[in-house]
Amino acid sequence: MPKTPNLQSDDYYEILGCERNADEAQLKKAYRKLAVKWHPDKNPDNDEATTKFQKISEAYATLSDKQKRQIYDQYGAEAANQMGEGGMPGGGFGFPGGGGGGGGVHHMSPDEAQAFFSTMFGESDPFGGMFGGSMGGGMGGPGMSFRSSMGRGGPANFSSSFGSAGGGMDPISMMLGGMGGMGPGMSMGSMGPGMSMGSMGPGMSMGGMGPGMSMSGMGPGMRSSMGSSAPPAKRFDAIPIGTVVSLKGLVNASDRNGDRGVVKQYIPSTGRYVVELEDSDSTMSVKPSNLLQHVHVRIHNVESKPEFNGKTGTIITWCPSKERYNVYIIALKKVVSLKPNNVVLETGTVAQVTGLASKPELNGKWGTIKEWIRESGRYEVQLSPQQIIRVKMENMRV
Repeated sequence: MPKTPNLQSDDYYEILGCERNADEAQLKKAYRKLAVKWHPDKNPDNDEATTKFQKISEAYATLSDKQKRQIYDQYGAEAANQMGEGGMPGGGFGFPGGGGGGGGVHHMSPDEAQAFFSTMFGESDPFGGMFGGSMGGGMGGPGMSFRSSMGRGGPANFSSSFGSAGGGMDPISMMLGGMGGMGPGMSMGSMGPGMSMGSMGPGMSMGGMGPGMSMSGMGPGMRSSMGSSAPPAKRFDAIPIGTVVSLKGLVNASDRNGDRGVVKQYIPSTGRYVVELEDSDSTMSVKPSNLLQHVHVRIHNVESKPEFNGKTGTIITWCPSKERYNVYIIALKKVVSLKPNNVVLETGTVAQVTGLASKPELNGKWGTIKEWIRESGRYEVQLSPQQIIRVKMENMRV
């Protein structure tokens, strides 16, 4: 069972929650998870988070350097931090404005911690999880990982008995490549009228076939056994399965605030979501108000910084005091503070109606963004199968 990080400790291994024999991949995974949780831009106006972020960065900066780690293991932090890059004398962490030289332990400054963080992720998005392309990579090692999560665009970490590119049947080809040439033991149900199927192998089964259907070339031992089952009705008011989220505002489990996870299930009877926590088998049942979605956005109409416009970013937090999002711009590797009307939520995002004066009864409802209409600066939002509304950008929030 993994150790729990101890951010009150001065021991670098305990800070990261790693054993002293942890390998490089384990150290990287621990740093990524903790640094994203306590990043100052994700925790605005929180001095405690800034201090923890510095400690996490300092610990990993030392332990990720083989020579510094060896010296730390033998002699402690003061000796390790007297070594420069690559084990050369000099001290500090190799970033402009840092300390170094004199005696004692040099602790990372906020600027050094930020600079170190920005160097660790290359072109990937540290905040976006699977949407940022760093689910299994990130800093050249393990990133955010879940066990068989389904994202909006398709499976993440998908595995099954079909096998992979190295052998076995490609599940996508099997589903989309037609009905011929199916192998033994496969089954098919509820085909509609006028459909045909050929070259099915032995032992295959088929059920629920309608009138006018024909089958040819069926091998011996085939049978019709499967019936049809209606798919669940589509919901427009539930956050999609596979969405990467952070927990917030929890009272009874406040230590979990800031932890990331993925939405696994929506339970209509309770209005809660089942969230699988990052790098864990454990799940939590939480209210929508305790979730922050890390969705992709497109930046729009920022007059003071036109170079931002058209760039893609990831929402990392909402700042209630400023009524702004903090958005990580992937191409620029920087965080900016933006008003909701400068942030275009992607199609398919499920957001909450807020601040609607003309129809206050809709405030608090959730709906799926179907389209952003540039000319009017409004979203077309589907609240239910029967109800579609158009609202201003500032009236939808994730």
